[in-house]
Amino acid sequence: MLVIVVFQILWEYNHQQSNADLLGQSSQTLSERLIQHIHIEAPQADTQLSELFRFIQADKPYLIDLAYIDEGEGKQLLAAGEKDQVNAALLQLNKAYDIQQSHQFREVHALSKEYYISDYRTQLNSGQRMVLLYDKKLYDKMYSNDNNLFYAVLIYLVFFTSIASYWFVSRMLRPLKDILWKVNEVSSVRFQRPIPITTKDEFGLLAFKINAMSQNLSIYMNKLRHAFDENRRMRLYMESFINHSSDAIYIMDVEGRVIQANKAFEELFGFSAAEAIGNRYRVVPEHLIKEKEELLRLVQKGEVIKPIETYRQTKDGETIPVSITISPIRDINNEITGFANICRDMRHRHRMEELMRRSEKLNTVGQLAAGVAHEIRNPLTTLRGFLQLQVQSKKLNLDHVRVMLSELERINLIVGEFLILSKPQAVKFKYRDIRDIIAEVSVFMSSEALMHNVVIKENYTNDDCSIPCEDNQLKQVFINVLKNAIEAMPNGGQVHIAIQRLANHVSVQVTDEGIGMDEETLKRIGDPFFTVKENGTGLGIMVSQKIIQSHQGLMELSSQVNVGTTVRILLPLSEERNQYAEASNL
Repeated sequence: MLVIVVFQILWEYNHQQSNADLLGQSSQTLSERLIQHIHIEAPQADTQLSELFRFIQADKPYLIDLAYIDEGEGKQLLAAGEKDQVNAALLQLNKAYDIQQSHQFREVHALSKEYYISDYRTQLNSGQRMVLLYDKKLYDKMYSNDNNLFYAVLIYLVFFTSIASYWFVSRMLRPLKDILWKVNEVSSVRFQRPIPITTKDEFGLLAFKINAMSQNLSIYMNKLRHAFDENRRMRLYMESFINHSSDAIYIMDVEGRVIQANKAFEELFGFSAAEAIGNRYRVVPEHLIKEKEELLRLVQKGEVIKPIETYRQTKDGETIPVSITISPIRDINNEITGFANICRDMRHRHRMEELMRRSEKLNTVGQLAAGVAHEIRNPLTTLRGFLQLQVQSKKLNLDHVRVMLSELERINLIVGEFLILSKPQAVKFKYRDIRDIIAEVSVFMSSEALMHNVVIKENYTNDDCSIPCEDNQLKQVFINVLKNAIEAMPNGGQVHIAIQRLANHVSVQVTDEGIGMDEETLKRIGDPFFTVKENGTGLGIMVSQKIIQSHQGLMELSSQVNVGTTVRILLPLSEERNQYAEASNL
């Protein structure tokens, strides 16, 4: 609308200006003809001028007056007698008179009205002037009534402008439509077709950027889809692994609450997953909660927890031995967000180990039977001799009685050691001096050594060597070690036993002078049922290693062919072992 108004104003101004120019040209022509046809000197000049005025006014009603002025003679002839209006208009014209032009045509304001005035001189310096005065308002009104051309031009202009605008807007919006189409395609996860780029303006640059963005999104979406599929496969794999594992596996958050449990957990402890989730230490016995919290604290500090044996409680209240492993679960920022717990039921393994240990005991008893029988027969012979002397002398000799009591005590000790090997004992850890245990075993094995022409040499430290242990199990270990050392020397020799107290451990070292072993044989020592002896079971060293491990100790073997073998056993001085390892059936 504003454009139309401005156009109309400009049109009217140009139209008015054109009309004024036409009026000025026609006025000059009319003035020239009037001067040519009127004889100013004639007596009827004013009458002739008036007639010409009426004739002209009939065609040009906006003509107010005609005036002939002769400045040299001071003469002024008026056709219509509008002297005041003519003089007022001339006065305004003279203010802007251009002496370089013979014809002056101006728009002037005089007597509160607007006029067109034409002033024509035959020559530049001539004093004779023909003046025509027009009513501007009437003239403009007459020549502005017909606006058909204006409206025709306006309609043509509007139509052309509309067509041009439609074409221009269509051309401008075409890239925008392509961009909008591409955005819709991207929002629908379709990245195949790019936007055709036909220009190098801002829309072309925007289309190029959107094509690049679409390509990058396509790449990222493919990577994301691949990662999602990979994560999904990994999740299904882990769920399958966890749910089909024979070990009880459950996940805890950092507060110790169960958030996931597998089927083996339900079967082992009797709790359903729904009953366990959200609870803390549901399967941990009350007296082991502190131990559990300490393990979680160590894992949070970054320490690696090796599998340990402890106890857990089922829904029925049964306490069962398990081996547990705790591992941290970390997020992308390496922050611990939970813990993975793996519990393995140790009941079957303990039963099998107990069977092997008992089998080894029986084998050891059978092999030592001859030596023990010989060892018992010697004190019995002494008793028989002293009793015969008592019968013959018919007197009681107290010295003989003391000797007989000593021999009986020796027989009782030997029989007691047999009972230890043949009868299952309740496992209970207590502090005992390792020197006393070795001394008892040495006495027990003296007859075996004597039969093989072997001498046992002992080198004990004077420092206290008390350790927490199950003495019956350690006796079995040292009997196995001494027995192997004696049997390794078929031609006799010496067995050296050295006991030494270290900073945190007690060291027991048994060295023989036997045939020794090569490296391949030494590597296999301790494997179940591997033996180099004709009547061996291959279980002695394995059982001994299990017993030492249950005491949180270490057993090392070294050997050289035809030089001998050394067995070194390290046992901790304090309760460094797990406090529930003492309940092991080893």
